[in-house]
Amino acid sequence: MRRYFMVMMCLFVFVTLTAQDSKQKFSPEKFKSEMERFITKDACLSQKEAAKFFPLYDEMKKKSRVVFDKMRALSKKKPADEAGCREAIKKRDKLDIELKRIQQTYHEKFLTVISASKLFDVIRAEEKFHRGMLRKANSSVNRKDKRRNETERPRAAAPASRHKKSAVPQ
Repeated sequence: MRRYFMVMMCLFVFVTLTAQDSKQKFSPEKFKSEMERFITKDACLSQKEAAKFFPLYDEMKKKSRVVFDKMRALSKKKPADEAGCREAIKKRDKLDIELKRIQQTYHEKFLTVISASKLFDVIRAEEKFHRGMLRKANSSVNRKDKRRNETERPRAAAPASRHKKSAVPQ
C-alpha cells in the first residue's frame, strides 16, 4: 500500500516539476507511451500480452486517480482541531484501503491475461520507471538551480571578523 502511494506521489512530483519547467511541457500522452514501452520491454511482454494488459492497466489507473485526488484534497488543508485531524486521518486510511482494494481487484484481472511471473515483473518495471522519471526530474531541477545560482550577482565578501580586545590588563 505504501509502495503504491509512493509511486503515485512520485508521479505527482514528476508531473508538478516537469510542468514548472518552461522549456519542457509535460505531455500525459508521451509519459503514458514511454511508460508502456518501458514496462513492455522490461517485463518482456509480447505484443499480444501488452494489447490485453494495458487497457486493464489504464482502467485501474483511472479508478486509482479518483481516490488519489480525494487523498490529495484531504491533505491540502489541515483541520483546525484535534477531532478534525482525527477524522481526516480516518478518511485517509479508508482511502488507502480503497486504493489497495482497487489494486488487488485489478491484479486478479491482470492474472487472467498475463502470468503471475510477468505481472510481478510489470509491478517492478513500473516502480523502476517512476524512480527513473523522478531522478530525471530532480536532476532537471538541480540543473535549473545551478544555472540560477550562476546567473545571480556574487555577493560582497563578508567583512573580516573583529575580535574585541580583552578588557583585562596583561
